[in-house]
Amino acid sequence: MAPSKVLAGARTVLPTGIVDDGRVVVEGARITAASGADARPAAGPGTATVDLSGHWLVPGFVDLHNHGGGGASFTSGSVEDVLTGIRTHREHGTTTLVASTVTEETDQLAQRAGLLSELAEQGDLAGIHFEGPFISPCRKGAHSAALLRDPDPAEVRKLVDAARGQARMVTLATELPGGLDSVRLLTEQGVIAAVGHTDATYEQTVAAIDAGATVATHLFNAMPTLGHRAPGPVTALLEDERVTVELINDGTHLHPAALQLAFRHAGAARVAFITDAMDAAGFGDGRYLLGPLEVEVSDGVARLVEGGSIAGSTLTLDRAFQRAVTVDGLPVEDVVAALSANPARLLGKADEVGSLTPGTYADLVVLDEEFALKGVMRRGEWVIDPQLG
Repeated sequence: MAPSKVLAGARTVLPTGIVDDGRVVVEGARITAASGADARPAAGPGTATVDLSGHWLVPGFVDLHNHGGGGASFTSGSVEDVLTGIRTHREHGTTTLVASTVTEETDQLAQRAGLLSELAEQGDLAGIHFEGPFISPCRKGAHSAALLRDPDPAEVRKLVDAARGQARMVTLATELPGGLDSVRLLTEQGVIAAVGHTDATYEQTVAAIDAGATVATHLFNAMPTLGHRAPGPVTALLEDERVTVELINDGTHLHPAALQLAFRHAGAARVAFITDAMDAAGFGDGRYLLGPLEVEVSDGVARLVEGGSIAGSTLTLDRAFQRAVTVDGLPVEDVVAALSANPARLLGKADEVGSLTPGTYADLVVLDEEFALKGVMRRGEWVIDPQLG
């Protein structure tokens, strides 16, 4: 049995707040104790102490919305391709990841769900998010218009069934025919119904939330803007305490003022930072495919070759963390909630991941004083060992 590890000396973000000179004890795959230095949690014989003085220690990141990375796509390709994308994001601190699809024919999506569900069943993924095809042609973004369709509950159920219990979220334009019935179906199945790529009014969005929708897919993006006479979905999603709002904090998808608005109005407990990453995340500029559509990535910004719409992002969550603290000026505790605790809670995994709590998996990230990533641990094993630089 591997020796216990004591991670000592870092400014440690616990559910109760920030602890200077914290100590986290890891035995096997799990955290067995976490506290300040004064509490001195016990560890077993043969303990190895890792000195993290001058660093931050935070929970591993949880990404609800991710299409790929490392040059590999979750929407196409082999099992090894998907594992490449997972490894890339783990190296950037995302220790729990939901794989997102894009719009395709229903049979193709069902086949893709079968492959992704196998990886979820063996613990590499935390589940599947279906983004499309049940979205508005008016707000399609980087989705093929020819493949869009109304959210017929029978088709929605087909995709959920194809995921073999691993469907975690479905993004819908809930104003379309069948939208509200699909929300109710998903809620009954224990799957998150997310409002996104929508042209809904304020009133239609309220109806969707009342029917069971609990997530806003990348708030502000691919939906009508907030207006003083037509407040639209943004207002409805921000004001309702039942809704968690996804935000892409890459400096491209959102103006900093929009991000601040969301945090002030929804509160830190209702924000989930996501990447919405595509293949180029952690890889580089060039030409890629997102589903059937060609994407050009230039200076880290992904846009459709035809039409120029933003096509996902090249973001990794360590960059989202650093930007949130150093550029946006958000409190570290709020950023940790948005990157770890809140998405873990949405996935029903708060007792396993998302916090440095005894009994949870030893998924954690080490950051330096400038919030640059220096180490990643998943299930008690170093993905990136901070002692090796």
